Amino acid sequence: MQFQTVEASYISKEGCRLVWKGVDDDDTDVIILNKNELESLVEIFKKNSTGEVELEDQSSFIRVNSDVTQFTLTNHGLLEAKTAELQEQVLEFAKIPHEPQYVYVGSKEFYPSVWIRDDDKESGDIATENPKQSLIEAILSSEPEKIRQDLSPTDLFRVFSTRRSTRKFLKTKVEDWKIDKILSAADVAPTAGNFQGFQVFLIKNDKTKEALVEAANKQPYVNAPVVLVFCMEPSRVKLKFPQEILEKFSLQDATIAAAFSLLAASGVGLSTIWIGMFDEEKVKKILGTDLRPSSILCIGYPDKKKPPKSRRKLKELIKVIE
Repeated sequence: MQFQTVEASYISKEGCRLVWKGVDDDDTDVIILNKNELESLVEIFKKNSTGEVELEDQSSFIRVNSDVTQFTLTNHGLLEAKTAELQEQVLEFAKIPHEPQYVYVGSKEFYPSVWIRDDDKESGDIATENPKQSLIEAILSSEPEKIRQDLSPTDLFRVFSTRRSTRKFLKTKVEDWKIDKILSAADVAPTAGNFQGFQVFLIKNDKTKEALVEAANKQPYVNAPVVLVFCMEPSRVKLKFPQEILEKFSLQDATIAAAFSLLAASGVGLSTIWIGMFDEEKVKKILGTDLRPSSILCIGYPDKKKPPKSRRKLKELIKVIE
């Protein structure tokens, strides 16, 4: 991977993206720096000195050396850039204000760590109970595992396990860099033919949020710090299928993108509520669009943290067809 450029964020005038590219056009790595991280890096470069910048997860960091700057990221390979080249681009970027702009963010931006199951323990338990029992049978008959406390707060499996819907949010403003990551997650979600048959509306206007509350069966939590409305856009899906199939693809695209955004929000310490009950025509009118809305995702800091909900056993959820 070779360092390529410094880019502006999705929605924030502060912070930036550092982009690396590989041999192929779609082989890209992106690191998002928030305002404080960028300012710390700029300060080092202005002094022509060496130093380190700790990133938000408190285990990743940037080490500025005289010749090469190294980016040591949790659960990701080392990225490097020539210090002189990086310094020039970062200082030039920092000179002028930048308007947020649309950019493609590769999926490698997200670095979920690997969950390692204690195979020795499980193998012993399975052998004791039934030596002929298959792995899938063992999983389906087992009790839900407790959440491992040694997993990072941003570990993908911890995010899955600890996610909770919230119907009451604090009025605390959500940082722009977090919204940026949530939108990045929607951007890299899998879609039919990679045509991204959906559109996301980021609602900032308070009156618009209040109108959406009325359109969503007067659910008050729709007026959240961050509100995203996901809409179908089947015209983007350039595949040779009947219209009803293209609309099905578009609905799936919008739904998956919303799910990715929901998990990204949980991964950066926020909570969400997924809204599926609303008057579609009213929402379309409020947004000023002809696109059909599929879901509304409300995001913010929860008024209180809740423990994970218990779920049914996998053996009750999954039917195995042999």
